[in-house]
Amino acid sequence: MRPAALLPFACLLLGAAANAQDAAQLVSQAKKRWAESPHGPMLERILPPTFAPRQLPERKSRGARLVVQYCVQCHNLPNPAMHHAAKWPGIFERMVVRMRGKGNLGELMYEMMAGVQAPSVEEASILLAYLQKHGQKPLDPRRYPEIDRPEGQSFKLACQQCHVLPDPQRHTASEWLAVVARMEKNMEWMNRVVGNRPDPREIQLKVEEINAFLVKYSRKG
Repeated sequence: MRPAALLPFACLLLGAAANAQDAAQLVSQAKKRWAESPHGPMLERILPPTFAPRQLPERKSRGARLVVQYCVQCHNLPNPAMHHAAKWPGIFERMVVRMRGKGNLGELMYEMMAGVQAPSVEEASILLAYLQKHGQKPLDPRRYPEIDRPEGQSFKLACQQCHVLPDPQRHTASEWLAVVARMEKNMEWMNRVVGNRPDPREIQLKVEEINAFLVKYSRKG
């Protein structure tokens, strides 16, 4: 292949590298701001640190770039799948109000948001559309009656603590194993943040049972 023919490919590689570098820089800047803020510990504990920019769906899209640009100003990067499409508008609207220095904490919110930028109307529309497009797809219990049987109980009890039950068809078997491992880390992180300890009197969730259910009904391919 001639050097001239390699130029478009080289430009794509350079663009991807630049996007990754920009995302990493934004995250680094946000963490530096948290470290210098008296409210840093509260901001950092809002979301677990297990989701990275490279894991965003369509990560080169404008929507993904806006998520990194605006969301990491105040907390760790959110996964669009942490909420389903119907829930995102209310949460997103509340976040935009806070980015503008308003919200439920009054003067404290204004102080916390010092230096934070809010998206324009156009950017907010793109950002919300992106979050909804890649939001969690809820499980339809009519398609999966097993969810109310013993084989689905660990999955049901664990996952519905934080969000709607996801449709097993969202991921392949290997993808689900990675997702469940990340969710384990999220739950450990959340328990550590709020100081919870496992209660031996409660049902102990078994990861192998969660994985077995998801792998069995996962998307093939």
